[in-house]
Amino acid sequence: MPQIGETAPDFELLNQEGQPVKLSDYRGKKIILFAFPQAYTANCNAQACGFRDSFPKIEAKGAVVLGVSPDKPETLKKWKQDKNLQYDLLSDPNHGVLDAWNAWGRSLLGLVTIPRTNRSFWVIDENGLVIDAQLGIAPSASVERALKALSS
Repeated sequence: MPQIGETAPDFELLNQEGQPVKLSDYRGKKIILFAFPQAYTANCNAQACGFRDSFPKIEAKGAVVLGVSPDKPETLKKWKQDKNLQYDLLSDPNHGVLDAWNAWGRSLLGLVTIPRTNRSFWVIDENGLVIDAQLGIAPSASVERALKALSS
């Protein structure tokens, strides 16, 4: 996982429309990248809708939002429409990006790791540097903390 102060590694994933999206496509803008386990689940709905509801504040800061999960583009497209999300959702079905960013695999009591996305977020500045990050965070806390990082 890129640490705070490090350059976020570029990646390319398909969005909900099946179109390729590169992280580097957004250089010059701040980015909130958040990882979520599965569309249509209660906590994922809360996290995604939290970013949706805060979107005017995010846009006012000149930032974009990208969500990433192992869901297929078709699932993400329907979820985006159903929840009225204004931002792209990226599909990482083989969890290559999630794994590289240490957001794949959740530890249970420090004894066992289950193969599931670890809810996380990263805030990346206009130059591609990570300015805030948190692995394993509650849905509402990820929204609040990401907004705070944009204002710093």
